[in-house]
Amino acid sequence: MIIFFNEDIKFDLTRKRIVKKWLRNLASERGLRVGQLNYIFCSDPFLRRINRDFLGHDYFTDIITFDYSTDYELQFGPDSVSGDIYISIDTVSRNAEIYGEGFERELHRVIAHGLLHLVGFDDVTKEQQVEIRVREEMALESLFTLLSDS
Repeated sequence: MIIFFNEDIKFDLTRKRIVKKWLRNLASERGLRVGQLNYIFCSDPFLRRINRDFLGHDYFTDIITFDYSTDYELQFGPDSVSGDIYISIDTVSRNAEIYGEGFERELHRVIAHGLLHLVGFDDVTKEQQVEIRVREEMALESLFTLLSDS
């Protein structure tokens, strides 16, 4: 189950049905299925509080992913991914401008980034950062294929 929430902002993700199908496909590519995924769209101050309170980092970020796959393993099975993915719409919007991307493309990149963490990709080292960027681009290509087919 994939659910989209807003925490302290008004935001409406478009094409939710297609985005959900896309996310299920991304998990499936790794031999996994979606258990319970909650995407929570919020503001910079809200996500900074999450970052500070739960991770001990006092700075802004675009995304924070909490992996609950083992917590939901009995309910959804060991081959499932579950988690909460917090996304700052403020930072996504700023990053879209900085990188010369459209807002929706940057948002979908970040949405994919959260799921990529849950399916086993990390971005701590330089090599991992390159790998996850490549995976994000591949994910975006698959989304735009789905969008053009609908």
